[in-house]
Amino acid sequence: MPKASLDTIVKHCDRILRTSEIGDYAGAVNGLQVENSGTVTRIAATVDASLAIVKLAVAAKADLLLVHHGLFWTPSHPWTGKKHELLQLLIENNLAVYSSHLPLDAHPKLGNNAQLAAALGLRNLKPFFTSHGQPIGFKTQTKISRAELAKKLERALGAKPNVIPGGAEICERIGIVTGGAGGDLKLAAAEGVDTFITGEGPHWTFALAEELGLNVFYGGHYATETFGVKALAADLSKKFRLPWVFLDHPTGL
Repeated sequence: MPKASLDTIVKHCDRILRTSEIGDYAGAVNGLQVENSGTVTRIAATVDASLAIVKLAVAAKADLLLVHHGLFWTPSHPWTGKKHELLQLLIENNLAVYSSHLPLDAHPKLGNNAQLAAALGLRNLKPFFTSHGQPIGFKTQTKISRAELAKKLERALGAKPNVIPGGAEICERIGIVTGGAGGDLKLAAAEGVDTFITGEGPHWTFALAEELGLNVFYGGHYATETFGVKALAADLSKKFRLPWVFLDHPTGL
């Protein structure tokens, strides 16, 4: 059975993702969140760290779980009830957890934004959308109808996006920031795009998009952020010759 050192994998991930250099929300706690006995034989990748996901990872016989949304967004103590059950499952099944939020969003090749852009056939990407001190998204210039872009996004995500047709029918300057960036339409517009692709946003953004003259595509927070963990797992699988599996647990949000 192929195996690799957890420490070696973590150092590789921290290096390529620039974990120590990329700013993020305090609760993100990027990097190794839970260690195991020190060896990895099977990798599982998923979007959200949760009790349901840990159960799926255990069933998949993984000993390393790669996640985009980690365990520590809010104060996570005391470890009682369901949190105790989650912790017990991790320890009893020797399951390590590695989390990467904005570092994975921002990565120019493996990141959610770069991968979604590639799935849409968008090229000549430039840095876009500053968050926590660095650009985390990408933008590009092209010409595509709003209707055709919606079809491409549906094919890439497997679900029809919600579209706010606030701008022109022909999209020429497209920006991508996966996840929950809908509350920052003014920032997107200020950086020169006429079309903004993200995961989700509040109700009031419909009127704001019209006022800004901005086309907005909400593809789903979960759906737009499956790309990065898959790409990272595939990269690790190739480098360390380990099997991996994607644990799909869609929220519909």
